[in-house]
Amino acid sequence: MAWLLLFSAGFVEILFALSLKYNEGFTRLWPSVATMVCGGGSFYLLVLAIKTLPLGTAYAVWTGMGAVGVAIAGIILFKESADWYRLLSITLVIVGIIGLKLTDSE
Repeated sequence: MAWLLLFSAGFVEILFALSLKYNEGFTRLWPSVATMVCGGGSFYLLVLAIKTLPLGTAYAVWTGMGAVGVAIAGIILFKESADWYRLLSITLVIVGIIGLKLTDSE
């Protein structure tokens, strides 16, 4: 259950980061509301997950999921670079997340 909460927190973290792009410095109401709701929701789910999971593992997975998700969304939604070095870097973060999951006993 803790891993499900953590992966949910990571997904909501991606939505949080994407909403930052659209709220234009908190000058647009609904994107700003989405930023606050997603930020709080992501953090809350992380707090629930670390009740069971080791803090270092949970935080690294949470931030890694956010970083990978936003990088991929940037490539797809905002036509950011998809060169081999960037894709390799994203892959390495994914490998790290998988490694942390495999080494956890939960």
